[in-house]
Amino acid sequence: MTALAPTETEVIVTEGRGASRAPRQGGWLRLLAKAPFGIFSAALAAVFLYPLVWAVVSSFAPRAGTSQTEGWGLGNYATLAEFQAGIWVYLGNSLVVSGLTVILTLVISFLGGYAFARFSFPGKTALFLTTLAILMVPYATLLIPLYVILNGLGLGNTTVGVALVLTMFQLPFSTFMMRISFESIPRELDEAALVDGCNSFSALWRVLLPATKPGLITVGLFAFLTAWNDFIAPLILISDTNRMTLPLAVANLRGQTMGVIDYGATLAGVAVLALPCVLLFLVLQRHYVQGFMSGAFKG
Repeated sequence: MTALAPTETEVIVTEGRGASRAPRQGGWLRLLAKAPFGIFSAALAAVFLYPLVWAVVSSFAPRAGTSQTEGWGLGNYATLAEFQAGIWVYLGNSLVVSGLTVILTLVISFLGGYAFARFSFPGKTALFLTTLAILMVPYATLLIPLYVILNGLGLGNTTVGVALVLTMFQLPFSTFMMRISFESIPRELDEAALVDGCNSFSALWRVLLPATKPGLITVGLFAFLTAWNDFIAPLILISDTNRMTLPLAVANLRGQTMGVIDYGATLAGVAVLALPCVLLFLVLQRHYVQGFMSGAFKG
């Protein structure tokens, strides 16, 4: 018997099966190639997350010498809430300091980055390098002179004074980030806005502001994390108990009873301090990465 030649339909079906099988094999190979990176990333994440998870779990767990000696509960959080002026006062102080720091940092760095990226003026390079030079000065060495200056201005022992100091230390990095964000935007976008009838301010507000949103989110997130967790500046600049920020209150709570460390209440304070930072980072993670990548492939 002679073998019959495959029909056109059979050839197409056979080719289709082979074509569909090849991408599947390629997909499995790509997954296997990425497996070491995934395993390493998961292990690294576990190493960093373990202390935080341990602190949160331990803040609810029973422990001798704490406010939660029997069973799991909120005894340590009750101690934290009732410490001196109360946790809500300290949370409010931290929110005021962090909010003012973020607002001032965003406004000043946005305008400064725009000026450094788009305009030419005498001393531009020297002024930018001077701004960055603040990063080379040890943070703690400037607090005493700043304490004297703030007292002279009537801003000593205030949350506004602390926010101004923290803003000053955030501006070099923030201005640098915003300059990169503006330089990654083509100048043709500015020119098109000017041709359409915008002036420099309206072009900045309507066109460049949305384009630099990832950079602004990155700068704002860094400013918030620094201001929320800062301990040294409130320690030096604030002496009134009712104006302390939450990190300073947790540090005072830590050894309030004859020098004995209250680990339960301290861990509760760590959990409360970490929660806003974790939530903000998870919500803004995508924009945060985009902000760091701004200008990375420019030119």
